[in-house]
Amino acid sequence: MTMTIGAAEDEGRNADPAVARAKVDLAKAAGFQALRVTAIWAPGDRAVPDDQLAALQSVAAAGAFDGIAIYTTIMPYGSRTTPLTTKAQRQFASFAADLTRRVPLMRNLIIGNEPNINRYWLPQFGPNGQDVAARSYEKLLARTYDAIKAVDGNAFVIGGSVSPHGSDDPTNIRQTHSPTAFITDLGIAYRQSGRRKPIMDGFALHPYGENSSVAPDISHDTGTAIGLADYDTLVELLGKAFNGTAQVGTKLPIVYDEYGIESVIPAAEIHSYSGREPKTTKPVSEAIQGKYYTEALEMAACQPTVRAMFLFHVTDESNLGRWQSGVYYADGTPKSTRAIVKQAIQQIHDGGLDCSLVPSGDDGWTEIADTPANDPKPHRAPDSSNLWTLLSG
Repeated sequence: MTMTIGAAEDEGRNADPAVARAKVDLAKAAGFQALRVTAIWAPGDRAVPDDQLAALQSVAAAGAFDGIAIYTTIMPYGSRTTPLTTKAQRQFASFAADLTRRVPLMRNLIIGNEPNINRYWLPQFGPNGQDVAARSYEKLLARTYDAIKAVDGNAFVIGGSVSPHGSDDPTNIRQTHSPTAFITDLGIAYRQSGRRKPIMDGFALHPYGENSSVAPDISHDTGTAIGLADYDTLVELLGKAFNGTAQVGTKLPIVYDEYGIESVIPAAEIHSYSGREPKTTKPVSEAIQGKYYTEALEMAACQPTVRAMFLFHVTDESNLGRWQSGVYYADGTPKSTRAIVKQAIQQIHDGGLDCSLVPSGDDGWTEIADTPANDPKPHRAPDSSNLWTLLSG
């Protein structure tokens, strides 16, 4: 098994090296091999601001010391700052190139976050109901890919990072596209652009269920949502979108960069939390959380083109209105889930997983050869013995 297993967690992104190291240490203690953090672009930024830069450098260094690879999502903060114009997209691409240049430990770069939903990208639809989000995102992805590769040709640039659900209804009060429609339209935009180079080295998806009580092996045989059990659908969509072009399709490496199951907070730990749990979340017991995380990791590890999976989070958010999906409570105390997840990671890492016994949610995964040798590979955590060279670029 070659899949990297990590967690999406921004708590370690701190300018204080001691704080960053403490948070990364929690991830290591849980068995995680990677962390996904965010770098926030704002209009006008052509370089990473000093405060963000210090925090990103600290978490990158902490990751190197602990043998934890750092993946970085480069994104605007919400849909009000969507980079739509040529000027804004060039600024965004310059920001990404600057990050690549100044934080040489970060070489797995995810471009954007859930561009198929209105929370992170607007507009979604044009006046005639056409998908303008996929078209504008394709342009941003192409520009950013070229800017990053000009700095480091070996950087692993990941596109998509799409939400698993969407309505595809331009009359809906919430403007969203399904991943099915978005991937299809992204491929159309790429083909119509006439580009003769790729726009990404990997594709990211957030394969959440409809709520935390939904098991990971539930597939969407009808409809347009894509979850963990819809791997064959995802591969087929990527193939139809990009096969026959300069962009790899069917064999494109897949990164599940967010997947979370919320657990019920016991009375002994509730003092660390505030707010109210939304009724739609449907949190589960820690035993079920551990079971679902184990099943999800095993399913992903048995899917031929999946290269990484990230649980969301390492540590619970203290606001009950947000995510209590970590393997630690908000105060840093381990949940019973931590030992279960750590055991699953170790089994997968040691090659002890029998994929013939893992439910696929379908009739079986698509048979796909390994990624060709000349395709860029996700970067693993660097050897800390060479840390000074890496930090200084």
